Amino acid sequence: MKTIDIIHDEHRALASVLQALRFVVGEIRSGKLQPDFRLLAAMVDYITQVPEKVHHPKEDDYFFPLLRARSAKASALIDQLEAQHRDGTRMTGELLQALIHYQSFEASGFAAFDALLQHYLDFNWQHLNLEEGELLPLAREALSEADWQALDTEFSANFDPFSGAEGEYETLFRRIVNMTPAPYGLGA
Repeated sequence: MKTIDIIHDEHRALASVLQALRFVVGEIRSGKLQPDFRLLAAMVDYITQVPEKVHHPKEDDYFFPLLRARSAKASALIDQLEAQHRDGTRMTGELLQALIHYQSFEASGFAAFDALLQHYLDFNWQHLNLEEGELLPLAREALSEADWQALDTEFSANFDPFSGAEGEYETLFRRIVNMTPAPYGLGA
C-alpha cells in the first residue's frame, strides 16, 4: 500500500510547515520574534500550493472515487473531506490576503492574520486526523489488492511532497527550513 505511505509522507511534510508556522507566529505574538514577512510568505505559499497542486488532486481524482465505489460507509466521510478541501482552498486565500494586510499595516494587521491562522491550523489538524484516523482504515478494509496497485501507480507518478514538477517545492521547503528559527528550523 504505497499510496498510504505517500499520503503519510505528504501529511508529515505539510504538518512540519504548519507546526513551524504556529511556532513562528506564536513567537511574534509573544514579542520574542519580529515578523519576517519573507518567511511568513514562504510558509503560506507552501501550505497553499502543495495541498492544491500535489496532494488533493490525487485524493480527489483517484482515491476518493475508487473508495466511494467500494464502500458505502465511506461516502459521507468522502463528502466531508471533499468539502474540507474546498474550504481549505478558500481559507488559504483568506490567509494570504490577511498576510498582505499584516505586511502593509504591521502591528494593526497582526490580530486578524493570527486569528485566521489559528482557525486554519485547527481546521487542518482536524482534516489530517480525519483522513488518517477514519478514511485510511476504511480504505484498508474496502479496497482490494488490485485497487491498491492502481492507486499506487497514480500516486507514485507524483509522490514527492517536497519537489513538485520542477523541484520548486523542495526549494521552497528548504528555504523555509533555513529561515525558520530553532527548534523548528535552522535559522537564527
